[in-house]
Amino acid sequence: MRQEPVPTRSSALKAIPPRRHMGLGAPASPVSDSPVASPDSCFMNIITDKQCADYGMAGHPERPARILRSIEHLQQQSTVPLTWHAPVPAEPDMVARAHEPAHIRLVETSEEAFDGDTPWYPGIAAHALRSAGGAVQAMRMAREGKPTLSLLRPPGHHATRDHAMGFCYFNSIAIASLEARASGVRRVAVFDFDVHHGNGTEDIFRDQAGLAFYSVHQHPCYPGTGTRNVGDNCFNYPVAPATPRDSYRKVLGRALEDLKAFQPELVGVSAGFDAYARDPLAQETLEAEDFKWIGAQLTALEIPVFALLEGGYSKDLPLLIHAFLEGWSRT
Repeated sequence: MRQEPVPTRSSALKAIPPRRHMGLGAPASPVSDSPVASPDSCFMNIITDKQCADYGMAGHPERPARILRSIEHLQQQSTVPLTWHAPVPAEPDMVARAHEPAHIRLVETSEEAFDGDTPWYPGIAAHALRSAGGAVQAMRMAREGKPTLSLLRPPGHHATRDHAMGFCYFNSIAIASLEARASGVRRVAVFDFDVHHGNGTEDIFRDQAGLAFYSVHQHPCYPGTGTRNVGDNCFNYPVAPATPRDSYRKVLGRALEDLKAFQPELVGVSAGFDAYARDPLAQETLEAEDFKWIGAQLTALEIPVFALLEGGYSKDLPLLIHAFLEGWSRT
C-alpha cells in the first residue's frame, strides 16, 4: 500500500508551539554495555544494549539519547524489578515475511536518504536487524510467560512492505508477529498507542489471516493515514489534537475491548510515548499516569504481551517508559 506524499515529521515539528521543546541531552553518566541483571524471579524483562545508540544525526528527534537516558533511568529506579537481555539480529527469512526483497536490498545497500525524516546511516541495516531481532526475542519471551519490552532503535511501525519512512527501516512489530504466526500462534493482535498511525503495520497486516491491528492515534497528524478501518483486520481509532485525557482513555479502552473480541493468543504492543502532553511532534494531552494506566490494561488482558518502543521524543521519555512498566508489572 503506497501512500501519497505526506509532510515529514520534521516539518511538522516546526509548526509546534515553542513550549513543546525537545530538551533531550546526553546522559548524566555513562551507560554500561551490559546492564546489571536482576534476579531471575524479576517480573519485567528489557531487551536493549548500548550499540543501538551508535548512529544518529545532529538535530534529528529520533536520537541516541532516547535509549541512553531511558536505560540510565531504569537502572536507577527501584519500583519495577528488571531483568536485562541483549538483542540478537533477526534472521533473513523473518524479515522477508514482512518486506519485499527489493526493499531489503535497498536498506542493505543504499547510501541515500529514504525520505526527509529517514536518513541513511552507515550500518543502518544491521541496526534495523537487531531492533527486529529484539522484537522477536520479546515475542518468544512473552510466549514463555515473561512480559518483555524491547528498548531499541530504530523504531519500525511506519515501515511498509516496500518503503522505509518516518524514522523506520524494517517493521519490527510485524516481523515478530509474522514469526509468531509461523511458529504456531493462531491469532496475534497488535495494539499501537503511538500518537502517529502505524501505517506500515497496517500495510503488512492487511487481510492476513490470524493477524489483527488496532491503532489509536492523532489525526490530523503524520503520516496522514488511519482515518478509517482497512481490510477486514485493521482497525483505526483517530483522535483529534488536544483531546482531553479522559476522552483519550475512553478511545484506548474501546480499542482494547475490540482487541479482546478477536480472542488473540498473543498481543504485541507498539509502545509510542508521543501522545504525551509535552512531546514535540504531536499535540495530545496524556501524562505519565495515563501510560501507567495503559500498562495496567495490558496486565488485565491476561494474555501474553510483548512491547516495542516506537515513538516518544520529549525529555521525559524515561519517566514515561517507567510509568508504563509500573502499570504493566502490577499483579
